[in-house]
Amino acid sequence: MTQTERIKTTICLYLNYLVHGMAIVILAQNMTVLSRQWRVSDAGVALVISSLGIGRLLVLYLAGSLSDRLGRKVFVQLGILTYTLFFVGIVLSPNMVVAYGAGILAGMANSFLDSGTYPALMELYPQRQATANIMIKAFASIGELLLPLLVAGLDHLNWWYGWSFIGCVVLLVLNFILLRARQFPALSTQTAAKTTTIQATSKVKLTSKQLIMGVVLTLFGYISMATFYLVSQWLTKYGSDVIKLDLVHARLLVSVYSVGSILGVIVTALLVERVLKPVWFMLVDTVLSLVALLVLVLLPTWSAALISSFVIGCTAAGGVMQLGLTVMSDVFPHAKGRITGIYYTASGLASFTIPIVTAWISIESIQNIMWFDVGIAAVGVLCSLIVLNLSRVPAHTAKRSSKLDHV
Repeated sequence: MTQTERIKTTICLYLNYLVHGMAIVILAQNMTVLSRQWRVSDAGVALVISSLGIGRLLVLYLAGSLSDRLGRKVFVQLGILTYTLFFVGIVLSPNMVVAYGAGILAGMANSFLDSGTYPALMELYPQRQATANIMIKAFASIGELLLPLLVAGLDHLNWWYGWSFIGCVVLLVLNFILLRARQFPALSTQTAAKTTTIQATSKVKLTSKQLIMGVVLTLFGYISMATFYLVSQWLTKYGSDVIKLDLVHARLLVSVYSVGSILGVIVTALLVERVLKPVWFMLVDTVLSLVALLVLVLLPTWSAALISSFVIGCTAAGGVMQLGLTVMSDVFPHAKGRITGIYYTASGLASFTIPIVTAWISIESIQNIMWFDVGIAAVGVLCSLIVLNLSRVPAHTAKRSSKLDHV
């Protein structure tokens, strides 16, 4: 594959996540008009938003495993088509039931894109896997910033809200057409095909190091998602109820958090593998996230919250979750699709369970929600330390362990 073709394929893959970022917030941004369309309260629209997590969990692991066999391109295309059905379905849905089904399609589309895109990027850039994966987060964050501006513009002009959905459909259709002519790299699973037949008779087992790393990194997939997801959902409420800010300043904390997220992605993409290895970045990001959360809880003031929100955005939402996937894929290099499925199933569980837990905690205290996030961040630091320690195991020790496992 030529460098030009590699760049064209990469652009198509990233463009999907620009639209994905818009899809993440498009229901919340149009909550008022959608509640009227479906004749429900805002809580009904929120219930539809939760359906995205269900759809994601339904197919992610299976899609990841099939991606290793059927190829990456087919799942990227499937993700585009399914997302198109979501956008059209929401606009045409007459009630919450139909909209809920469309929301499930959006979650499935996200899973299809993840199962094809992450492994494809790691195969396109084997020497820059972490950077390639982190840039996905950058494009999604840009989409999350652009969509509210588009919705605000439509509202100001008194135009139909559905144009924001149609705009996403147009982008997806154009990208689907462009993607048809794009080349994808050979599957990394193919390199394992020959060795698999040779090794089948010896019943090769995973080493103890691989097993521990797999478990810890899967847990990290849950923790990394939970850490920043909790902040993004409750930061405004924390600012208004605990810090006693007015609604404008409380919402500003989320904006500062989003800017920090984009800057964090850029900094990480520039420095990872050039200055710091992904495992070291994991540790630095999780430690800084923990410190920022502690400051946010212990010093509930406007200035402290502003700085903490920015730091949390840079670290917890600045690509550390993608770094964990990169490290896990290095541990299991011939099963990138399956690993992506396992890792993001864990993160999907976080997006499904964290709202339930925090809703229960909020009955007692909003501040306790942030203390809960401090505990989650502390577990993230522990996971990072374990991964770093195992990654530094000398090569001869790993080989000796592997031989013992074969005996």
